Amino acid sequence: MTRLVLILLCALALLPPRAPAQEAVARFGGGATEMLMRSTTDISIIRPVIERFSALNPDLAITYEQWGSNALFEQSRADCRGDGPAADAILSSAVQQMVWLVNAACAQPYQSDATQTLAPTRQWRNELWGVTTEPAVIAYNRRLLSADQVPRSRFELLDALRERPETFRRRIATYDIAESGLGFLFAYSDSLEATTFGALLEGFARVEAVATCCSAEIIAGVAEGRYLIAYNVLGSYVLNAKQADVGLVLPDDYTLVLSRGFMIPRRARQAGAAARLLDFLLTAEAQFLLTQAGLATEMDASETGLAVSARRNIPLSPALLVARDPNRRDLLLRFWSDTFRQAEIP
Repeated sequence: MTRLVLILLCALALLPPRAPAQEAVARFGGGATEMLMRSTTDISIIRPVIERFSALNPDLAITYEQWGSNALFEQSRADCRGDGPAADAILSSAVQQMVWLVNAACAQPYQSDATQTLAPTRQWRNELWGVTTEPAVIAYNRRLLSADQVPRSRFELLDALRERPETFRRRIATYDIAESGLGFLFAYSDSLEATTFGALLEGFARVEAVATCCSAEIIAGVAEGRYLIAYNVLGSYVLNAKQADVGLVLPDDYTLVLSRGFMIPRRARQAGAAARLLDFLLTAEAQFLLTQAGLATEMDASETGLAVSARRNIPLSPALLVARDPNRRDLLLRFWSDTFRQAEIP
């Protein structure tokens, strides 16, 4: 190795780690007031909602950045410290991270008639608000699994793994919780249901289930037949994939229900515009658009067949801070890693 190469390698080693970056960016409107929104929600899914808000607010020029949940969390922490220009609004599915940010004084309060109508589980300290209704589902390939083969609960899924391990070997997928803040939230929530969590991970280990990064990849794998079943994926992404070969089940033992968290950062420059967006998202018109986008699901028992007692709303509350406890987080990541035979734990 030449001296020049060694010098270059040493110089690179001294550089600070690369900051997390957004996955995609879109612009809405052409007004004089610049507003920056960062979100984990795919632009393709939420576009009609932001377009309508932009049409109603022609004074705004909205930059919408799409991020992965963990990267967005790290960026938001840095912004809160003053290390960069803060977003004006943040919308994330990894609500345990949002609760952490609020608890760390990274948000500013807001109150309106619209926010006052939210259920207690969907708001916290007038600084964090849940604006969607999205169940975590079991997705399956309609071509390759007949109706009587589709598990309708975790108990039925466990039975299927025990009785037909070769059928499901490497053909069950779920989120990689080390990479996905949403996946970690679902796994943590599952871990509180002591009756099935350990057995389910043991079953996944036996059939060499696959942990991978993101909803789109998992659902595409189900549609193509690479996976027969996807466990604990957001129903909104299944619906938006519009894959005729992919069906979904709301597990009847319990179904986790997520409400994406909206926050106005403490250092937001356009807090008023962010508040306008929040109030809009809670209107009947916006909720209808969110429903069309698959981000607001009717959870009435008469519509879904899911008993009220089986619905598990993930509350926006300090209880989610436990999910960010370093010791508990490390334990769950190690347990998960052992199950999916990953080599490293971040």
